[in-house]
Amino acid sequence: QVGFVESGGGLVQAGGSLRLSCRGSGIIMSIQRMGWFRQTPSTQREKIANITTDGQTSYVGSVKGRFTISRDNAKAEVYLQISNLKPENTAVYCCNAEPRPSTNWGQGTQVTGSS
Repeated sequence: QVGFVESGGGLVQAGGSLRLSCRGSGIIMSIQRMGWFRQTPSTQREKIANITTDGQTSYVGSVKGRFTISRDNAKAEVYLQISNLKPENTAVYCCNAEPRPSTNWGQGTQVTGSS
């Protein structure tokens, strides 16, 4: 069964940085395009970044230049480096396969930006 475990979230002052990690199980992540998503209680889940198997990346406009997605295929992990965090970036961040995410989402990791 495919599953994901995210970690690295926390409470950070505006302008601070975090590095989120995602580890998958039941999936060969090295041959899988991966994405990071975020959701708040008042918004639908939104894809914010993805990375191809050979490291090409894309981002939603609101995070471009501040968020960096990367991967370590040897460790079967995907990362999201968040820089210059803004309070509006507060959300639960999850990872999943792309372009067809598994229905088995992980719990995500909470990122909270304080002003």
